[in-house]
Amino acid sequence: MANTTESLNLYAKVEDLLENSEAITMLYNIYDDALAHLSFNTLLDVGCGSGAYLLQLQKTFPSALAKGIDLSGVMVERAKAKGVDAEAVDLCDLEGKYDVITAVFDMMNYLPAEALEGFFTCVKAHLNDGGYFIFDVNTLYGFENVAVGAYVVEDDRRFLAIDSDFEKGEYQAVFTLFEKERGCYHRTSQTLQQYYHPIKRLRKESAMNLVSLKDISLYGFEEADKMFVILQKP
Repeated sequence: MANTTESLNLYAKVEDLLENSEAITMLYNIYDDALAHLSFNTLLDVGCGSGAYLLQLQKTFPSALAKGIDLSGVMVERAKAKGVDAEAVDLCDLEGKYDVITAVFDMMNYLPAEALEGFFTCVKAHLNDGGYFIFDVNTLYGFENVAVGAYVVEDDRRFLAIDSDFEKGEYQAVFTLFEKERGCYHRTSQTLQQYYHPIKRLRKESAMNLVSLKDISLYGFEEADKMFVILQKP
């Protein structure tokens, strides 16, 4: 089941409840360190969410022109409120080319296998020659040992329950949100789905040159829960 705009907008409502500031900071810094070794003037962040990484980019690379896109209009409005350039549009419908395209924090895992080739085609169409596509992707270990299970979190107006499972390369997380409205709770439920993509498959579908491949352990486990990848358009 593909993720819908409704499921992405539900995630937008609870994003702050799920944030792990230490893991996010670590991942953002890995991106910044990689970008510091590249020459670029323009950058596009695909799946920019509420614009947190774009905001950091503005501070770390103030001379670069950075733009974000996301399929969730709710997320894009939050990004704009932070003062970053963002648009609710699909990558394949976007105009313009960039020196760097990023896809931060699981974005690639939301694409089913059959969508990879088309996505990479759009990535290359929006990259300048010699441009870089930089992303992170969940490892099999990350899905099987970090992502699965039941999780409950709440604040004074929201109660969120997440029940997730991983089977045959597909990860499903059922989000059930109770929001307090006028003394009563309104229930919303959506399913977010992710897919495990071996690096070998991603390299093949991209038809791009592998520049760097790095293991990442964001949550302190002995094995990597993510891979950090840099590809270059020929």
